[in-house]
This record gives sequence, C-alpha cells and structure tokens, in this order.
Amino acid sequence: MELTGEGMNLEAVRTFVAVAEEGQFRHAAARLGISQQAASKRVAALEAVLGVALFARVPTGAELTVDGRAFLPHARAVLAAVRRAVESVRHQGRPLRVDVLRNLLASTEVLRDFHRAHPDVPLEVVTLDGAESAVRALLDGEVDAAFVYLRRPAAEWDGRLASALVCLEELEVVVGERHPLAGARPLALADLAPYVVWMPGLPESREWGAFYRELARDFALAVDTSGPDFGVDALLDGVDGSGGDDGFGGFGGSGGSDGAGARLTFVGDRTRVVWRNHQRLHRIPLAPPAPVYPWSLVWHTGNPHPELPRLIRYAREAGRAQVRELAAGVGVGRGPWLPTAADVPQALGRPRRP
Repeated sequence: MELTGEGMNLEAVRTFVAVAEEGQFRHAAARLGISQQAASKRVAALEAVLGVALFARVPTGAELTVDGRAFLPHARAVLAAVRRAVESVRHQGRPLRVDVLRNLLASTEVLRDFHRAHPDVPLEVVTLDGAESAVRALLDGEVDAAFVYLRRPAAEWDGRLASALVCLEELEVVVGERHPLAGARPLALADLAPYVVWMPGLPESREWGAFYRELARDFALAVDTSGPDFGVDALLDGVDGSGGDDGFGGFGGSGGSDGAGARLTFVGDRTRVVWRNHQRLHRIPLAPPAPVYPWSLVWHTGNPHPELPRLIRYAREAGRAQVRELAAGVGVGRGPWLPTAADVPQALGRPRRP
C-alpha cells in the first residue's frame, strides 16, 4: 500500500514503529510475524525514501536517531489514521483478536472457556511477548484484548486502558520419578529450599521473570536460569533426567543420594503440559501458601469491537468467582502467596505489600 505522493510503504512505516518500540529488529520482526532480514529491508527502504537514517545500530539493538525521534509520532499518527479508517467499515465483521501470550498457558484455557460459553463470537488468537508488547498492540489497535500479569494498574500504562482480574493460577512442581520429592504430596515451598528450580532462559525484562524472582526472594529458593530456552519438551527432558543418583549433579549441588541440586521446575495448574512417552514425571500440588500467578484481561476503553463487552463481562465474572474462592481460603488460614501486583492484594482484602 503506497502513501500518496511519497512512494512510502505502509508496512515499512509499521515496521519502523515496531523497531522503535521493541528496540531490536529481532523482536520487532517476531511481533510482526516476518523475518529479521525482511524487517531490516523495510526500514532501509523507508530510510531511502526519507533520505535520513532513522536508527543507529548499537550492541543492544537499534536506537532512534534525532530524525527517527522526530518521525516517530507522525508515523504512529499515520498508522492510527489508517486503522480508524479500516475499523470504520470492517470491525463489525472481523474476529475478536485476543493475545494469550502462549498457547499452552492458563490464558488460553480461559479463552477456550469463553469460546465454549459463547461459540458465536469469532476469535483470533494472538501470541505476543509479554505485557509491554500487549499494551503497545492494544494502543495501536492490533489486538482487542490481552491476557497478562500486570505489575501495575493498566491505567498507569495509559489512561485509555482498563483491566479485570480474570484468573488466579496456582503453581505446581514438576520433578522426575527419581527425584527425592517425587513421592511427596502436597509439597510446601520450604521443601524446595534444598534443590534448584530450573527455569532456563527466564527473562529479566518480562513480567513472569519478575514473578519468579519475587517468589524466590520471599522463600529463599535457588533459581537457575542458565542455558537457552529450547521450549517445554527440552525443559521436561532436563527435569526428567535429574535426581539424586543419576550423575547429572544438578546445578550447584552435589547430586548425591540426598538429591541436593536435583532439578525441578514450576508449571501453572491450568497449563496444558503433556508428557512424552519416554518422560517419567510427577506433577505435585503445593500446600498453602501456594504461589498464585495473577492473570488480568486488559483492553482499550475506546475499542469499538461489538463483541469485546461480552469478553469483558465473562472475564469479570470469572475473576470475581476466583477471588471469592481464595478469599474464603484466606479466612481459614489457607491463603495463597501473591506477588505485589497492584490489584490482587486489594481484591482479597489485603493491604499492598511495600
């Protein structure tokens, strides 16, 4: 699509904005569903049309030049104007686009429950890269709603955003069949202290990374993030192969018969994980105070999609039901561990921790 009179490609403008927001061509390409090479070519073509450099390539990624910073608000305005024009005639017929972060997570299960309750609502499932990417996509009109863990209220990101707590997902422990904890049920978080929680590639900059760092700090857990993240199968293979006398030796432990250093990991109780045939794993619930991962639904209050209100109502009802259930547990001393997310402690009648 050409922009009148300038030979400027709209997708090149979209790519420029994505790189400016992500700070790296690789992340921008993943967000747009294109290759990194294609993203670089689009930006290079835009720079050729404008006759200026928009980015300076630096070791950490890409930084806007002075010209790039000047062009960015106008590029965003162009994309917003095009979206408004398209939405004025198309929003009635297109699916509701919802970001679930990853397809195996509780967010997808919640959306599936919504689909079962409202099979007439057309849905398009999107997988973005965390809360920051979701917020940008919501503000840009690329998605209609997103499931995320909010570390601060949605309105603090942008006054046009709103949110509702929708799912409080309890964590469970996964160990191999030879792990010393394999026969225990349920486990207390204190039982995990002698071992290392293996979470390869846990990102520092994403909200789930902050969640596990806070959990580890509060319960003195050792979390090993070394090694690349090769996905769920590789993670489970690593856990399956560990144990007291398997020769792995764990991470930082002796690997002896007492199991010091043996691998274990966490999964959410609504996360769909299927063992492969060769894997011998145990999925063990945690005793109170079981850690809870809080999922919120976030949306743009000015979004005109006609089906969005139905998803919002469903999310609010689901969230209220879970809060009532957990609040009852708090009353009899069975309350969960919660991170310092702004909306969760108040929902359970607790003061926010400093």
